[in-house]
This record gives sequence, structure tokens and C-alpha cells, in this order.
Amino acid sequence: MERTKESAVWRYFKLNTPTSSTAVCNVCKANVARGGGSTASYSTTNLIKHLQKHHATEHQEFQQLSRSKGAGGGPTQQLTLADALQRREKFPGNSAKAMRITEKVLEFMVLDGQPMSVVENEGFRRLLEHLEPRYNLPSRKYFSETALSEMYEKVCEHLSQELRDVDAMSFTTDIWSSEVCPMSMLSLTVHWLDRNHTPRSAVLQAKNFPGAHNGDTISTAIKAMLDKWNIPLNKVHVILRDNASNMKKAMEKMGVCSLGCFAHTLQLVVNEGLLSQRSVSDAIANGRQIVKHFKHSPLAYSRLYDVQLQMQMQPKRLQQDVRTRWNSTYFMIQSLLEQKHVLGAYVVDYDLPTTLTANQWALLEKTSTVLEPFEELTRKISSSTASTADVIPAITVLKRILTKEDVADAGIKTMKKTLLQAVKQRFDSVEDELLYALATLLDPRYKDRYFTSETSTKHAKDALLKELEDRGLTSTAGAAEASQRPEKAPRMETAAEAVAAPSKSSFMEAFEQILEESEDADAASSSSTAVQLNEYLAEKTITASDSPYNYWEANKHRLPDLAATAKKYLCAPCTSVESERLFSTVSNTVNDKRNRLTADRAEMLVFLTKNSSLLLK
Repeated sequence: MERTKESAVWRYFKLNTPTSSTAVCNVCKANVARGGGSTASYSTTNLIKHLQKHHATEHQEFQQLSRSKGAGGGPTQQLTLADALQRREKFPGNSAKAMRITEKVLEFMVLDGQPMSVVENEGFRRLLEHLEPRYNLPSRKYFSETALSEMYEKVCEHLSQELRDVDAMSFTTDIWSSEVCPMSMLSLTVHWLDRNHTPRSAVLQAKNFPGAHNGDTISTAIKAMLDKWNIPLNKVHVILRDNASNMKKAMEKMGVCSLGCFAHTLQLVVNEGLLSQRSVSDAIANGRQIVKHFKHSPLAYSRLYDVQLQMQMQPKRLQQDVRTRWNSTYFMIQSLLEQKHVLGAYVVDYDLPTTLTANQWALLEKTSTVLEPFEELTRKISSSTASTADVIPAITVLKRILTKEDVADAGIKTMKKTLLQAVKQRFDSVEDELLYALATLLDPRYKDRYFTSETSTKHAKDALLKELEDRGLTSTAGAAEASQRPEKAPRMETAAEAVAAPSKSSFMEAFEQILEESEDADAASSSSTAVQLNEYLAEKTITASDSPYNYWEANKHRLPDLAATAKKYLCAPCTSVESERLFSTVSNTVNDKRNRLTADRAEMLVFLTKNSSLLLK
């Protein structure tokens, strides 16, 4: 049967009607019989012979087109022996096609956390054989000893190029120990703002770190990592670390600025200020036993599920907390409170290891209320765009919330007072830390509006002025240009935005209240040596939901020296969360299926996985 419009021959012929018994040659206009006695038996054989006999050039072109179309819809011609043999031959190992497929197989293993042994799995090999029979899958040894190293070097070179022109970088570091093999790793993650003021980060190393983890060995290891990437110490703006004494000593020995993780300090505040109270800890301990009971007993959970359905509630599991993460305790309390009535119905028919008294339920409700702004803050500072600029405003807002008395505070005043004392104790000198203070000034959402001490504000502004002067801000031309700039109009909330705005949390209400009070008190200075800084500080702040990075990209020509300084101070995160997230990847890489991985290969896999954005460029 004729395959009418699939054949390349129809480039050279046309039909007057779909059922015509002849086709018209486009070259010589001759009518050529299609063969057969009916539409069903027509073929293209006569048409091809006509081209071969009368139009050699077109016939040669037709043959090339037919080969290129092949099995994808070309004419039903028989393959030559040479073509058939070629289609059965395997790609040479160094062919472009084979190398590209090998690269994609390695990407699959890296990005999806697959062990190198996947290339030995029968199902995977059959899949590749079906997709491309001519591809010869290399061995596991090739991927682990050759391909992995080549990809690692390629991404390293790309990252080195990106970091070469960066003037100031911040770092996060942490130590991890495996539970499935005798391996410890020390991580170093770099953070910077690129030429467009876009926040960037990349893992430099997750280095094998055997032996003692003291200040000397840590400082030596981190210095070696920086040397490997040709990063001099004068480009290190700050290193974020945990609050352990060995980490503090290591940074002091290196002679670099360092800050403790804000999230870790907040953890201490909540533990010391609230969760360590006897009545609260007892209520939480009872709640924890209830959650464990359902987590470890499928029968108990099945019964709870039935009770939830009977009470027409959405079936939901209780959340288990992790004692080293206070916010997980908050989520556990929330899940218990949501299922309070369900648990009450459950104990009518079934036993529990313990129960919560009416006073303990009330205490958990109060604890949840008090911890809500802390949980919101923790989410805020754990985002990938959070910076050291967020710390001073966050502490100011927390103090405002904990100090403010409300009619709804009945029964939780003591909790709030205890937490306030813990906040003041842990963050007493936060405004005097210049790394925090200058970052806050350079964030257009905050500027100087969240400082509570006039002395600290003046000290921070003087330090920023000195930094700007070191960059050459006080040149006459620069000052004159900045002084001629009109003040930006404040951003006004539109009626549509006011209607659409969701109800604000207590944290955001306090945040905006402080901002409004500070904005009203603003007055621009006319000091000729600080015209650019004064112009910036005199303007209204941008909204909390706007990006400070976008602001500086849009204003880098209007406020060039401030924008350059912002690149330095806003590149620093306020937590070491990125390092903790890195070790989640490490745990997935060095697991039961990969417990024989050498430290060097584990490091390469983690590096490539975390830097996947560079890998896919």
C-alpha cells in the first residue's frame, strides 16, 4: 500500500486530486502513472524510476532525504548492507554522542543521589539498551574513578572563574559525623553578591576531617580550603559558625571576623527562657510520650485514624519533635492542640502511656501563643536570602512583642517576662556589633529605624562613613552628583493592596509599628561629606516584602559607593543553616548503600550535588 505523503518523493510530484491515477512531475511537468488499478494499490515506484531516468540530480537529492528520514517516515526502501551493519555497531567510546550520554548518566547519579552501582543494575542497563542500542555503558569503575573526577574539575573551574572578580565573600562552616561509617566532614560554603547584586552561594568543600576537632585543626583545615580556591583572607568578610568554643578559637587563630549562628542563639533563648521551666517541660514531656506511642504503634495510629474519621476530622499524624530544634517542639505542641478533642475521645476506649491534665493543656496553648513570633522569625532567618541585616530588627521586634502588655496575655505574662530576660541576656550587645549594624544600615528595608540606642546608631553611622570614605565617596564630583538627586517619593499603599492584604501576624504588626515611629522622626542632614549617605537614609524605606538586592541593583548608579559597600555587608547570612542543609545532602550521599565510599569521592559527589546550578550550565 502506498504511503502517500510520508515519502520524500512527493517533494518532486503533485496530484491534481487525491485520487488521481497520475502524478505531475514538478521538474518536467510530465504525467507519470502511479501504478495499480485502484487508490488502495497505488505506489511511488514509477515516480522514483522517473526521477532516476530523467532527473539524476533530483534523484540523488531524493536518496539523501530518504536516508535522513530513515525509519521515521521515509520511503519503504530496503537498507543497504553497509547501512544495516552501521546501525548495529556500537558508538566508539570517544564519540561525541557516547560522551554526552555518559555525562547524562553521571548527572542522573549525582542529582538523584544514585549509587555508582546503578550502572550494574539489570533494569537500568536494559533501559539504556532500549533507548540507544549503539551506546556501550561504561563500567562502575570508570564512573567512580574517571568520569566523576572530570566533572568535578569542570565545575571547579567554572566556580573559580565566578569567584575570581568577587571582592568580598562570606562563609558558613560546620562539622558533620556519619552514623554509618567512620567519617567526619568539615564544610565550607561561600556566599557573595554577583555584579547584578543577586545573592549567590556555592559549596567549596566538604572535607574529610579525621582526628581531633580542636581550634588549631579547624583553623588549619579552613585555611587550606581557602588556599585551594585562591581566596586570600582579606576577601573574607565574615565566617558564620556555631557557638562552640572550638569554632570560636579557630576563627580567632585565623584572624578573621566571625559570628555565631543566629538560629542557634535563638534556640538557647527559647530553651533557657521557656522550655526549661519545670511546669512547661513536664507538659511537653507528657505530650512527647503521647506522640511516641502513636509513632511506634501502627495499631494505635489505626485506632486514632478511625476516631478522626468518626469525628469528621481530616486524618493527620502527630508530629514528633527533635530536642535540639525548639521549633520542632513548637510544631509538636501545635499538632497536639489540633488533635485535643480527638485524643480526648481516644482515651475513652483505649489506653495511653500518659495523659495531659486540663492545666497542662492550657499551658501548652499559652506556650504555643508565646512561641508563635519566634517560629515566624526562625522561618524568616532560615530563608536563602536572609542576611546579617535581619538580626537587629528581629531582636528589636521581639523585645517589643515581649514587652507589650495585652488583655489576651492573661496567664502568659510570666512566660513573656522570662523570654524577654533571655533575649536581653543573649543579645544585649547586638547593636554594637558592627557587622550587624552596618548591614542593617545598608538594608533599604531597615536603615537606622530599628536601632534602640542612639549611641549605637551614631557609632554605626560613623563606621559606615569611614568605610565609604575609604572607597573614595567624598570626592567633590561624587558628592555634587549625589546632592543634585531629588528625594524619592515614599511608596504609598494602593487601595487594592490594602483590601487584598492578609491579616498580619503579631511579629509583622510590631515590625511595621516600629518602622512608622522611626519614619516620622527622620530628618536629613546637610553634611557635605556625607551627602550620599544622608540622601539614602532620608528616603523612605522600601516595604518588608521588597528585595534589598533589587533595590541596590536599581540604584547602583545613583548611589555607587553605598551599593558597592552593600555588596560586602549584605552577602553574609545570619545563620549557618546552609551548612546544615549541606549535611542533609551528605547524609543522603553517605548512606547504607554507599557506606564504602571513600572520603574523596564523597566530597566530589556532595560538591556536585550542592552546586547543581553550576553543573547544569
